[in-house]
Amino acid sequence: MIRVLVVDDDYRVAELHARYVRETPGFGVVGVAHSGAEALAAVPGARPHLVLLDQYLPDAFGTRLVADLGCDVLMLTAAGDVATVREALTRGVVNYLVKPFTQAALAERLRAYARYRDHLRGDRTLDQREIDRAVRLMRGGDRLDAGLPKGRSEHTARLVTTAVREAGVPVSAADVATETGISRATAQRYLSDLAADGRIVMTLRYGSTGRPEHRYAWRG
Repeated sequence: MIRVLVVDDDYRVAELHARYVRETPGFGVVGVAHSGAEALAAVPGARPHLVLLDQYLPDAFGTRLVADLGCDVLMLTAAGDVATVREALTRGVVNYLVKPFTQAALAERLRAYARYRDHLRGDRTLDQREIDRAVRLMRGGDRLDAGLPKGRSEHTARLVTTAVREAGVPVSAADVATETGISRATAQRYLSDLAADGRIVMTLRYGSTGRPEHRYAWRG
């Protein structure tokens, strides 16, 4: 679960945003704060991965808190002026959403953030293609199915990816087929697509018959 701290001086708005977060699969609210001081005090105990941060707080501008929060920040604010947007991006916010917005708009950015975090899991060295994809993911411009061949399903790709990631050890197409309930041939196609796109690693293992079997592992 991605842990989220909601920071907004308006109690009703804060609770609304918290509800939006709770209703987005994979996310949970670990705290709500209504000032800069409350937000900074909440971080050590709440240990959020992401802070939803308003700009106009009673004791500080949200942009001035970004570095001190020590985690990723998504600005949710009525401030759409160039100076504030540039300051927020310069200070390192991962995304920026102008009020008022719909639940769907926030959920879309939260899902983009989840894909971004998922892509940057592990301790490894990234090549330029992977770095470029991380940037696209954070801006919501690159979904899981963006690199899949025509006719492939994002839902199936996600099932296959989850099966490989959660296995913890290299798996075969037959293993993935059993885990997801799809055919071995379908699993093989999706695994090959994901390996070609760099999401998973493919290796060969030689069995007792001497015939090589492809094995797939989560990258990182």
